[in-house]
Amino acid sequence: MEKIPIGISSCLLGENVRYNGGHALDRFLRDTLGRYVLYTPVCPEVECGFGIPRESFRLVGDPGKPRLITGKTGIDHTDRMEAWVEMRLRDLEKQKLCGFIFKSDSPSSGMERVKVYDDNGVPRKIGVGIFARIFMEHFPLVPVEEEGRLHDPILRENFIERIFTYKRYRKGMEEKESIKNLVAFHTAHKLLLMAHSPKYLQQMGNLTAHAKQFPPKELIMQYEKLLMEATALKPSAAKHTNVLHHIMGYFKKVLSTDEKKELLEVIDQYRGELIPLIVPVTLMNHYVRKYDEAYLKEQVYLNPHPLELQLRNHV
Repeated sequence: MEKIPIGISSCLLGENVRYNGGHALDRFLRDTLGRYVLYTPVCPEVECGFGIPRESFRLVGDPGKPRLITGKTGIDHTDRMEAWVEMRLRDLEKQKLCGFIFKSDSPSSGMERVKVYDDNGVPRKIGVGIFARIFMEHFPLVPVEEEGRLHDPILRENFIERIFTYKRYRKGMEEKESIKNLVAFHTAHKLLLMAHSPKYLQQMGNLTAHAKQFPPKELIMQYEKLLMEATALKPSAAKHTNVLHHIMGYFKKVLSTDEKKELLEVIDQYRGELIPLIVPVTLMNHYVRKYDEAYLKEQVYLNPHPLELQLRNHV
């Protein structure tokens, strides 16, 4: 697959653009994930015209739409920042981003729990950075995360799975927005969607089954919305276990008694959080190749992202 276009806060790539002239390099994002994505770096403060170093900013006032104020001099730069954001978003539309990674705690780029100061100067961690808020409003379906939250292995796996899924979807639809392409995408992603939400899988299955009843563009829009809502729901060990049992059903006529026993034991060990998901998935992939199971060969669930990212290795 060609590299996935992703937006990212510039400082996370090691660029010295922070208010104090420093950076916030995240080596996993730059060196590991960076092998598979094409980053578009964004630093709202610098691109908006503020220098390096510069006076720090803070969010003040209404948590739903706070003002961007300099910390010491108290100058309000909200209008200037919002005007720049609107212009920058027009540029980012052309990039067809499949995700964005924000810098946590930033008054411009923080995705959540950013400090907002009230009239008495008391902060509460209830805000969203100005650029991040407008970006998410403008691109409601694009997967977003903060670098701090990506240290959680479950959140990291889910975010990266989402950007790979979104890229596959967009590529299929860009080649030819047809019912045939949509059905092919849905078929290949059934087990992956089952791991996120059987409920959404059913809704999306019903939509594709009645695809000819909708105008093509409306169908694509409805399916894309459901896809991103479904994948935003994190899989659990119980949901993965359900998928693994479902996969096992394809081999019930060919596995020996010992093979069935071993597979059930491995699935049970995963469910009990004794081994990582990669173990039963690797065993399933072995049987897919051994018994040449055509349907499962096409299931993205068994290989949703590069093994080098080691996203299914956590317990």
